[in-house]
Amino acid sequence: MRILHLTPGTGSFHCGSCLRDHALMMALRQRGHEVLMAPLYLPLVTEHDTEAEVQTPLMVGGVQLYLQERLPWLARLPAGLRRWLDHPALLRLAGRMASMTSARDLGRMTLGALMGPEGRQWPQWLAMLQWARDEIRPDVVSLSNGLLLGLCSTLRHEMKLPVVVSLQGEDAFVDGLPQPWRDQCWQAMRQQAAQASALVAASGWYAAQMQQRLELPSGAVRLVSNGLDLSAFGMARPDAAKPVIGYFARWIPGKGLTTMVEAYIALMQRGHFPTAQLKIGGSVTPAEDSYVAQLRAKLETAGLADRVQWHPNLSFEDKLAFFTDLSLFSVPATYGEAFGLYVIEAMAAAVPVVQPRHAAFPELIEATGGGLLCKPDDALDLALKWEQLLGNEPQRAGMALHGREAVLSRHSAQSMAAAMEAVLLEVREP
Repeated sequence: MRILHLTPGTGSFHCGSCLRDHALMMALRQRGHEVLMAPLYLPLVTEHDTEAEVQTPLMVGGVQLYLQERLPWLARLPAGLRRWLDHPALLRLAGRMASMTSARDLGRMTLGALMGPEGRQWPQWLAMLQWARDEIRPDVVSLSNGLLLGLCSTLRHEMKLPVVVSLQGEDAFVDGLPQPWRDQCWQAMRQQAAQASALVAASGWYAAQMQQRLELPSGAVRLVSNGLDLSAFGMARPDAAKPVIGYFARWIPGKGLTTMVEAYIALMQRGHFPTAQLKIGGSVTPAEDSYVAQLRAKLETAGLADRVQWHPNLSFEDKLAFFTDLSLFSVPATYGEAFGLYVIEAMAAAVPVVQPRHAAFPELIEATGGGLLCKPDDALDLALKWEQLLGNEPQRAGMALHGREAVLSRHSAQSMAAAMEAVLLEVREP
């Protein structure tokens, strides 16, 4: 089966959706399918050096779409000049600018994509779809997220190509848009969702969430649980005398980094584990510099600045090393996380997790037995759960083993690919 997967890139940092998409497509290739990934908006950033063999050229540039919504006359410029706007260097620069990736400024552009043929961006989208149909000639098209639903009608009804849409975190993005774009985007998504051949979600919680938000009938969103290639993750070997608590995600408030820092301060003030350290890793852009400086200042005021390690934008090999000395792991996200790939990465490294009791986390913790739940947005309760596990070595060791065994069997890239393969084969036109 020839599969074309369309996925937005970030241009400069790792994101969970990109990592999941890349792992899924590579696993589908290993299952014997011919797979190509087409980056949208900005270049893809993944953790492996296999992009060249699975990627098509970037056919829909974010800078050009962004400007077309604000400067409609741009479409009348010579094609050569407009192609300059899609130069990889310019796109990567745009990816480092908050305004190119922040929901706050992208309402008009998001709605334009969801409007499909009725939007200002449609000539560029249509050119890409025609190129895909004529040059790639896929048997089925896979869309990375629901913000691309505006493509479904043309793909399915005019080009006769079945299309499967993954739902993974769109609600947080759309809910962060200013009005009137927020309501208009939700309305457009509701109208377009019925045009997809199939909709899949990364967790049961998110499937139910999006089924309700998109006003779909029961069972309309299927579960294809997220996975990654976890084969490179070895078991952590923490030092019991010097506990290390880890965080690995984007350095933004929504991922709960503020709660993480406040919980660490609370843990140290309680004094039961005076040698504990905090280790922070993940993706960060210059747009987060001010926020990170505030957190550093808070730790400095608490006299703990020298007890915290900061590891920004690590390579895959360095990320593997990051987990090797962790005793515990948390990413206390403040919004409804659709899955949380960082959780299965920590569990794959045999590191117990403590996550908020909301969104997809209870489902994931219950299925794996790899950690505890705490009250959402409650730094003290998070610190108390850390204390519980740091003070109970048998419980912590049991969770480490249970979590690792569960994610290696249930959340591998191959298990995810097998579930997605069944959906793709079902919707494929005879």
